[in-house]
Amino acid sequence: MKKLFIVIASCIFAAGCNSSARPVAENTTKPSTASTPEKSQTAISHTLENQQPPVDANSAGKSKWKQSGNPIDTKKFDTEIASAEVNLKKKPDDGALKKVMSEAYYKRGVALTDAGQYASALGDYRKAIKYDPANTDAKGWIDKIMSIYDTINREAPKEGEEPPPLPLSKPI
Repeated sequence: MKKLFIVIASCIFAAGCNSSARPVAENTTKPSTASTPEKSQTAISHTLENQQPPVDANSAGKSKWKQSGNPIDTKKFDTEIASAEVNLKKKPDDGALKKVMSEAYYKRGVALTDAGQYASALGDYRKAIKYDPANTDAKGWIDKIMSIYDTINREAPKEGEEPPPLPLSKPI
């Protein structure tokens, strides 16, 4: 039984050695004008059988964003946003109230940015632009955050997919 195992293992080993890539002669004939003899070159033949397909240029291999940063207390900002929403519902066409709403989202966005919660801050900056398209500060922060995501090779959250701020949990 032991001899049979050794014979089978030897056959498998020999078969594995015979399937390796073989060198292929390449350009072995040279013009007779060459003054010095050149060495023949060899190349190893390869297949594309076990190679991965190329990465799509549009996704550029970016991974999905993740919620991160430090939890902060956003109650003051949340109250300001809620108050602005109530007032805006009463007068939805009032440009001054829209600017107040934009500013409330912008302020919370800045606080979230300072806490490193870029995904949540991005949502607030986008909402600030929605209420006041002329808010250049919010536009600037959107560009900066998008640049951060590009730098860390992550895909930024799409509009409407931004997470809420990380809640500040109180010690027990």
